Amino acid sequence: MHSGQHYDDKMSAVFFSELEIPLPKYNLEVGSGSHATQTAETTIKLEKILLEEKPDCVVVFGDTNTTLAGTLAASKLNIPIAHIESGLRSFNKEMPEEINRIITDTLSTFLFCPTEEGVKNLSHLKSDKSQPTSGLNPFVENVGDIMLDSSLFYSKKASQEILSTIGLEPDNYVLATIHRDFNTDNKQRLTDIFVTLNALAERLPIAIPLHPRTVQKLKEHNITHLGNIKIIPPVSYLEMLALEAHSKFIITDSGGVQKEAFFLKKPSLILRNETEWIEIVENENALLCDADPEKIINGFNHWMSSPELSYPSFYGKGNTAELICNTLVNQLK
Repeated sequence: MHSGQHYDDKMSAVFFSELEIPLPKYNLEVGSGSHATQTAETTIKLEKILLEEKPDCVVVFGDTNTTLAGTLAASKLNIPIAHIESGLRSFNKEMPEEINRIITDTLSTFLFCPTEEGVKNLSHLKSDKSQPTSGLNPFVENVGDIMLDSSLFYSKKASQEILSTIGLEPDNYVLATIHRDFNTDNKQRLTDIFVTLNALAERLPIAIPLHPRTVQKLKEHNITHLGNIKIIPPVSYLEMLALEAHSKFIITDSGGVQKEAFFLKKPSLILRNETEWIEIVENENALLCDADPEKIINGFNHWMSSPELSYPSFYGKGNTAELICNTLVNQLK
């Protein structure tokens, strides 16, 4: 089931063709809207499908509004819920994703954590026998990160053709992504980030695949004169992997991109004041910069010096999908 929360071709349709995965049986075509609108519409449409399909379990991933909607619809029908990427916490409830995580974890039966930190964050649920709506005891397990499975598999298929298309040389550019609403909707933060990056791009090319919503926000906030930055349209997943793999380092406010940078052994600057992936900060693979120009510049200078880094196996061995499937089959049969 695909909610259609992302509907731009570069952020939706391309995944099915490029990654050679089956088309969804159901596309709810929810589209954009407020958090409440997206969640409500998806919940209503999912409930009808669940009543018709009568699944043994509903699997939800991550922390999106679709994740929350799937959880709400299934829990009301007493269907067991498996939450992949469970237990993550930023401890910042101003992030909509944090609310989605907390509710989803509270209502899930199978809590598949990507890290040991995730397991620790869920320790209070293990003894709460009334927690899941399905009547089954909560199952909490560190299975590693399913995004590592994906990165290992698809990085072998990712061509670096995108680099020549946009005029970049391997290991001689910075890749940046900005899409979180606390950055894009705040004029001062967005201005500080882009003005700083534009100045730094005089030293090393900076490429930014820009979400259409962020492009609109730049116009709304009248943030112009960004000629040093290579602003490009959204790229496909394989193109993104190639851009990440061949960059010198990465600047991002995306949780997923933080991890992919680590998987591909690239250091990163995080344009947030906190992260769910505390392992990469504690191991000094990533630096928290928020939207602070001074911290961004200092971080940029640090990664330009190419310090030696280690990349421990915090996120498993790349067999997360197999572990999840085995658990669900054995627990539900």
